[in-house]
Amino acid sequence: MGGNRREQADTGGRSAAAVLRERLGTLEPEIAIVLGSGLGGLADVVQDGVAVPYRDLPGVPAPTVAGHTGEFLAGRLEGRDVILQRGRLHLYEGHDPQTVAIPVRLMAELGVPRLLLTNAAGGINPAFRPPALMVITDHLNLTGCSPLAGPVLPGETRFPDMTEAYDPGLRALAHRAADAAGVTLHDGVYAGLLGPSYETPAEIRYLARIGADAVGMSTVLEAIVARARGMLVLGISTITNPAAGTAPEPLNHEEVLAAGKAVAKDLEAVVRGVVKDM
Repeated sequence: MGGNRREQADTGGRSAAAVLRERLGTLEPEIAIVLGSGLGGLADVVQDGVAVPYRDLPGVPAPTVAGHTGEFLAGRLEGRDVILQRGRLHLYEGHDPQTVAIPVRLMAELGVPRLLLTNAAGGINPAFRPPALMVITDHLNLTGCSPLAGPVLPGETRFPDMTEAYDPGLRALAHRAADAAGVTLHDGVYAGLLGPSYETPAEIRYLARIGADAVGMSTVLEAIVARARGMLVLGISTITNPAAGTAPEPLNHEEVLAAGKAVAKDLEAVVRGVVKDM
């Protein structure tokens, strides 16, 4: 069953890639940017944008989470062609790992060489006071699955090296962009869990002990498939809330969206600096 679903996801991705390529016309994106919860405002600064809704792309399901639009938006940013993914697919929505990976595989099919993953995350490291930004130096895949399980797909590596899953050169660009904009950018390890419940205080204590600085419900599967396709990856987390047990208030998704908006301009400055100087 799993192998069949994987093959179907790839078939859908390939036909969707043809549709997407046709709709983009002469645009040849140099970087793909995945927008996390509450971070969709970056789309407002893309010039000459071409929007392609997921519903127009065979095999690409619509996201079901608030703050995720469900479209690709290609255009010009800082003088370069870019493509934005506005609407992420998550395991906790009931998708299998291969479905979650469809958008990244789509953008790899277009020949996009770089992938910038953004997300909203809970802060585990007490030095990160929300709202804050963290460049991902490494990750912990605690979802219990991989988008690479099953037959090796064309263009993918069977055993991709994840030693530098998040490209040091792109991370350095992010720090230079942050410094130029006067934005504080932390470094840290991101733990990706299945969700959709927020973590318990005991789970947060465990994650801290194994080296996590932030925790969320996305990103790790996308980074894995991107590396299997040879894409260079940069990850930036918006630390939207303290993790469970580190603050007295209960956690909620509305808080995540509000915190994302509060730091959106800082994230935009960093992203634009990276795109300009890459």
